[in-house]
Amino acid sequence: MSLRLPLSAVSTRASVRALLGAALLAGAALAQAAGVPYDKAKFDAALAQGKPVLMHFAADWCPTCKEQKPVVDALMDEPKRKNLTYFVADFDKETALKKRLHVTMQSTFLVFKGGKEVGRSTGQTDKAELAGLFDKAL
Repeated sequence: MSLRLPLSAVSTRASVRALLGAALLAGAALAQAAGVPYDKAKFDAALAQGKPVLMHFAADWCPTCKEQKPVVDALMDEPKRKNLTYFVADFDKETALKKRLHVTMQSTFLVFKGGKEVGRSTGQTDKAELAGLFDKAL
């Protein structure tokens, strides 16, 4: 005995699959815009491979970090920064990383190109200034 589905059920399933696929792709894009949590192995690998990297030291309690977030998200959504790897380090937890990179304050951005630091900023919220800093990695 074979079960035949009406054409509408088949096309509904295909539509649902397409919608889920689009949602997953959008979620991946949003994750990049929002930054990925710092992971030592991934960060070190990105630097070793010479990838353009942005590191943001942020804290949940920091008002400047909260002000920076929508600006950074908008900048990271721009196509020219699609290859910029964006990490977010928890300022309160990543003490070894802070020491390694000589970071003393939250709301600090570090930009790397070819495995070397090429720019740094603390407390900056101006979109044009941040765009200029981030683009040093490209």
